[in-house]
Amino acid sequence: MPSDRIFGLVTLITAVAYIAAATQIQTNFFSGEFLPKLFPLLIGAVAALASLVLVFKPDPDPEWPDGRTWGNLAIAVVVLAFYSVLMAPLGFILPTAVAATILSYQISPNAKKAVMAGIGLSLGLFVVFKFILMLGNVVAYRIPTPAKLWEAISILIPFVGH
Repeated sequence: MPSDRIFGLVTLITAVAYIAAATQIQTNFFSGEFLPKLFPLLIGAVAALASLVLVFKPDPDPEWPDGRTWGNLAIAVVVLAFYSVLMAPLGFILPTAVAATILSYQISPNAKKAVMAGIGLSLGLFVVFKFILMLGNVVAYRIPTPAKLWEAISILIPFVGH
């Protein structure tokens, strides 16, 4: 219950800020005074109403997961963050295989099956993206320089000049 109310208050503050920002949208002579502001104002109003429901009529207290589940979620977030930045310098196959292997191992802790699933997903998705969907910008592999690897990984490090 307190978590719903806190989330509702945060959402209400965000919705009010969104509405305030929507009122500052510059309009031109031909679009009319209110029309470009209408959709953002409606989104903000719906978010504000939904947040008020959370504040005044919260659900019963949820059962939060244990510490191990939070740890697994944190590992998954880190893996996916590294996957997203390493795909450009390393290509598609290797980062996808590693990420899929780690995530598969988290689902079912059997190393052999996780490696097979990671490799199978990586190669299967590459074939689908490259040859069936004909996405020409999917690169199988790249051999990066250390500078390219550092440039990719440094995106994840706060306050590194980007």
